[in-house]
Amino acid sequence: MNLISLLNGIAVAVFGMILSASFCDIDWNRKKRMLMTGSMAGLLLIQGIIYFCVETEMVRLLYPVITHLPLMIILYLFTRQQLWATGSVLTAYLCCQVRRWLALLVTAILGGDAVMQAITEAIITIPLLLLLMKYISPAVRSISYSTTWVQSQFCMIPTVYYIFDYATQIYTDLMLKGAPVVEEFMSFVCCIAYLIFILRSSEEKWIRSQLELTQDSLNLQIAQSVREIETLRESQEKTREYRHDMRHHMQYISCCIENEKLEHAQEYIQKICSEIEANKVSLFCENEAANLIFSAFAGRAKEYNVPIKIKAQIPKNIHVEERDLCVLLSNALENALHACQNLKEKGKSGSIEVTAFEKNKKLFLQFINSCDSDIVFVHGIPVTNQPDHGIGVHSICALVERYEGLYTFEVVEDKFVLRVSL
Repeated sequence: MNLISLLNGIAVAVFGMILSASFCDIDWNRKKRMLMTGSMAGLLLIQGIIYFCVETEMVRLLYPVITHLPLMIILYLFTRQQLWATGSVLTAYLCCQVRRWLALLVTAILGGDAVMQAITEAIITIPLLLLLMKYISPAVRSISYSTTWVQSQFCMIPTVYYIFDYATQIYTDLMLKGAPVVEEFMSFVCCIAYLIFILRSSEEKWIRSQLELTQDSLNLQIAQSVREIETLRESQEKTREYRHDMRHHMQYISCCIENEKLEHAQEYIQKICSEIEANKVSLFCENEAANLIFSAFAGRAKEYNVPIKIKAQIPKNIHVEERDLCVLLSNALENALHACQNLKEKGKSGSIEVTAFEKNKKLFLQFINSCDSDIVFVHGIPVTNQPDHGIGVHSICALVERYEGLYTFEVVEDKFVLRVSL
């Protein structure tokens, strides 16, 4: 029995150490494999010395100090992740219970004794280890890339079980005494963990739905911006055609004058001028996309009798993608125009000022518009409880953060000011 127990002890130690290492995301090379193998041999040697020089029970009592703690330190030196190195060892310890329970099941079915249980544990060690390393280890390693909060959640049950197991079975005999509070403790922990999982899943589902809603809104805004650009481009092409056909128009007008059809010539001139004016695209900057957006909103502001002043020096080629620039400008100008419309409905006047330029490969934008003084800010970002409002602000923030830029929102003397640098 002593020999079988010794072999089983070696098997479970190797099982736990290899599984702990497989849970860590380590870029294994020949040197690291040799170091890990040497470390495992050293830990087994320490266990052997204590086993033969002291007594078997002492090995169980000192196991956390002579095996688990050194293994955590070794894995930390490999990964430089203190929390995950600890969690890997504790998770591997929990997986050792799968090995033990399967052996207990086989022993119970066959009606065996402690010797059969020890032999069964030793036999199933390698197949179970290979199975866990192939199917479970990759999934566990992926969690090491998660936030500290997520890693802490993952390590909660292995940590609680580790403490519970040593406190009730190894250092004391509370489990053998059959105290109800002890027997039901792990069931309580599993229930709490399940409830936390439900809460977290519900929270993540809500966040995902909000992200999908924002993404749908962005897609709609992008589609709208693309349509506006295409419409304005068509308008620009028509203007070019009118300029190209100007010679023909002049010839027709000349014929009308020669035939003394002055009124007809005057009507024709007015008609041509109206068509050209209707399709005119103002030139605000060299960048075609920005110029078309500025022109479109300048036309809308004129239609609503909102004074707008645009001073833009955006070059033709910039580091910001065209569709992102369109979304940014459209959202900012849409919000500014909407604020001015609300003021006009209250009998107040409103205006918009836009400044845009590029310097040192950085795009700087400033939008100033008249506004009410009751704007609410949360963490420096304007918020509203009106339905279908506030999406434009979130779109601006998300876009600027994607470019690792900066944005500020503020109200200065009844003027709403948005500044963007990206």
